[in-house]
Amino acid sequence: MQKNIKNVSETEQVLEIILSREEFGAEYNQELEEAKRNIQIKGFRKGHAPEGLIKKLAGPSLEATVAEKMASKYFGEIAEAENIKPASRAQIIDFSFTPDQLTIQLSYEIHPEFELKDFSDYTFTKAHYTITDEDVDREIKLVLKSHGTLISIDEAASATDTVIGDVVRLNEAGEPEEEQKTENHHFTLEYLPEENPFRKALTGKKAGEVVDVENDLKDGDASASRFRVSISEIKRLELPELTDELVKEITGQRFESVTDFTADVRIQLEQHFMMKSEEEFIESISAKLIEENPVPAPKSMIESFSNMLVENAKRQIGGSFPKELDEKQFHVAMRPNAEKHAQWLLISQKIAELNKLEVSDDDIKAFAEKEAGKNESMTVEDLLNTYKSAEFRDYITDTILKEKIYDIIKSKVTIIEEEKPLPAHKG
Repeated sequence: MQKNIKNVSETEQVLEIILSREEFGAEYNQELEEAKRNIQIKGFRKGHAPEGLIKKLAGPSLEATVAEKMASKYFGEIAEAENIKPASRAQIIDFSFTPDQLTIQLSYEIHPEFELKDFSDYTFTKAHYTITDEDVDREIKLVLKSHGTLISIDEAASATDTVIGDVVRLNEAGEPEEEQKTENHHFTLEYLPEENPFRKALTGKKAGEVVDVENDLKDGDASASRFRVSISEIKRLELPELTDELVKEITGQRFESVTDFTADVRIQLEQHFMMKSEEEFIESISAKLIEENPVPAPKSMIESFSNMLVENAKRQIGGSFPKELDEKQFHVAMRPNAEKHAQWLLISQKIAELNKLEVSDDDIKAFAEKEAGKNESMTVEDLLNTYKSAEFRDYITDTILKEKIYDIIKSKVTIIEEEKPLPAHKG
């Protein structure tokens, strides 16, 4: 066997395999005998057609089959011997067949070779979100909102109230277009953006007032429009008093007192923002290492991540995109993000390789023990059985390896913790 490897780019190669008759002949003869037994030719009994006629009629098909089988047989051997790291399946782009020689050309993508820059002098800032009593009270109010009652008020509407009224569009002359009228429309002001013209115009108004609203926010090619709102009612959400009895009701008896419930809300906030801080920190690490190591990513790897991002987006909106959304354009929009995912995978694999990181059965057991400690309903033995199953082992191994990679990075860089208040949010 002879082989020639040609680098097409940093992520693409073409492999030429040249085989002698001794190397492919047995496979060709086997395929020929199979064809003799199964091909039915008019004028001959099945299995008795002349070999020359079989070769004439089925020769190209036989040669293609033999080329595929020889490519599959030898590519793995060559890849291991030459330390080739395929990033895609090898595809036959050409082959030539003579009685004494079979030449096959294979195209495939590879993991690029690159030197990882030393990152030991990098400095990263990690947020430490501080949870205040006001944060806890705000979170509790969000819970209480689902148990509140809307009541009518005889006051000016605040930015958190609901304004109810009839809305009619005005023509250019300022006259109402009755066919464009909506009765009893509810404007929940706190859920409208601060710059929304209806929110700005209706805040501070009372029931019985009539307000003209200039909608000058352009939407594509839409022109500015005017509306008249005749306010009939202002409603305000009245929250219930937080009592032990209400705590039992809203938590399904998990907590029996306001004190215990409040403490749990604080714990949940701490855990949530601890995870948020870690995610932001990891994101900043990956962004910096990608910036410093702009490794070229194989097209197939980018495409795989692009498909993953698209499918994730579909799941988030119920499983499919609306008809008006162009999925091909969405794929294109996702490509830069997909490329960064692919680059980070290559960089993290390089870190694992340089540090000889592996995942052992002891690592999986330790991971199971850690997860079991978070939930009393799960036992270490049950988790181990799940983690070592064919369905989950690769996923768990990948998860543990990622943790090891991040631990290596954290051990080498400088981390500065920065106190931060919780980000403002509405709800």
